[in-house]
Amino acid sequence: MSNSQSIPRRSFLGAAAVGVVAAQFTDETAHAQSAASPARPPASPVRRLEPLKYVEAGVLRVEYFETGPVNGKPVILLHGWPYDIHTYADVAPLLAAAGYRVIVPHLRGYGGTRFLSAETPRNGQQSVIAVDIIALMDALGIARATVAGCDWGARTACIVAALWPDRVDALVSVSGYLIGSQQASKVPLTPQAELQWWYQYYFATERGRLGYERNRDEFAKLIWQIASPKWDFGAATFDRSAAALSNPDHVSIVIHNYRWRLGLAEGEARYRDLEERLALSPSIGVPTITLEGDANGAPHPEPSAYAKKFTGPYGHRTVSGGIGHNLPQEAPDAFAAALVDVARL
Repeated sequence: MSNSQSIPRRSFLGAAAVGVVAAQFTDETAHAQSAASPARPPASPVRRLEPLKYVEAGVLRVEYFETGPVNGKPVILLHGWPYDIHTYADVAPLLAAAGYRVIVPHLRGYGGTRFLSAETPRNGQQSVIAVDIIALMDALGIARATVAGCDWGARTACIVAALWPDRVDALVSVSGYLIGSQQASKVPLTPQAELQWWYQYYFATERGRLGYERNRDEFAKLIWQIASPKWDFGAATFDRSAAALSNPDHVSIVIHNYRWRLGLAEGEARYRDLEERLALSPSIGVPTITLEGDANGAPHPEPSAYAKKFTGPYGHRTVSGGIGHNLPQEAPDAFAAALVDVARL
């Protein structure tokens, strides 16, 4: 069943959260309204997710944050580019307070996540990041989890749900269905749409690689501003996340990701089968809620373009209040509410 709703930026107001959420949601079907939204802990604009943990998983030593009861229902929160785990700085404590076991890993090329071998290709193609998450689940003994994310994290969460549905309880994805293929990327867009991807073409050049290497903080800040034009993030908030971009493999992973999308870089042969399956745009059958901010300045599809890709219980929410691309950090209450509600679809 599909439903669509528009919700405000803030959905949790302490102990009165449940009633407020019920009153503020405008929903075509009452079953998707929150029945147990977690109360919001005191807000901190520079809350740090710490202490951090480490585990060897697949080809990586993954740095991750964990909170909540160890026997709680697992939720894996995935960040995008050029962000980091602090996308979920305010989401994680909300979910922990609601009884979830919350795992927030730094993706390959971010923070303290490192390759175990210098010989491993610094590969950023879409399937390999999803393989990393399955390896992380195996390493942590997590058989099934709800997966959620935005930007690269949303794409990765969608891929995990599409290719390994037996490992996924539910999905929350900002900007919906983001699985792509090199073949699809060969189709030119309108000039206005192509303009939004300017950095992808910049990264296709060695000048672009060098420019990103030398100016990664300035580059990241520009992307934050373009993607979330109404988000008044402060220097402390940006610096907290920018530190993760100093990872020695970061530039290689980012450049390979965008060059691979355009067919300008090869992927690894051992992931060819996965990419062939993804190129068919597989449907996703697990319970899903997709989210979109009303002021997303980054390239993103319209919800109507991807709704039919979700064949299981499904709902879409547009979050109002000037919310941009980094929705979990800009509207943590709304994102956390979606994670609580998706199990009730």
